[in-house]
Amino acid sequence: MANVEVSLKEAMTSIEGALGVALVDYASGMALGTLGGGKDLDLMVAAAGNTDVIRAKLRTMEMLGIQDEIEDLLITLGGQYHLIRIRRGRAGGGLFLYLVLDRNKSNLAMARHQLSRIESDLEV
Repeated sequence: MANVEVSLKEAMTSIEGALGVALVDYASGMALGTLGGGKDLDLMVAAAGNTDVIRAKLRTMEMLGIQDEIEDLLITLGGQYHLIRIRRGRAGGGLFLYLVLDRNKSNLAMARHQLSRIESDLEV
């Protein structure tokens, strides 16, 4: 089991093309931890904004009667991938990992695999 700081460092170092990562509480929209980012990538603003994305998708699933769980969400931009992975299991409800990737330097399939592994090892 890894704590938040270790998990965020692992995401930044083991996932090729990682530009920033955050662990976010989607009940409040607050980031519990961030690493990376910069002047062009404010992870605190992104955490709050992506909380709205998660909430909207959960409401839509409820209205449609979909009885399933979100694994991850992908937002594809011209130069970036934004990957949102909902935390599962051991008291993980209400949290998601948010990863921003440089589209030209990353392998999306490998990033999803790595983020899934990191999420499963994360102890909050």
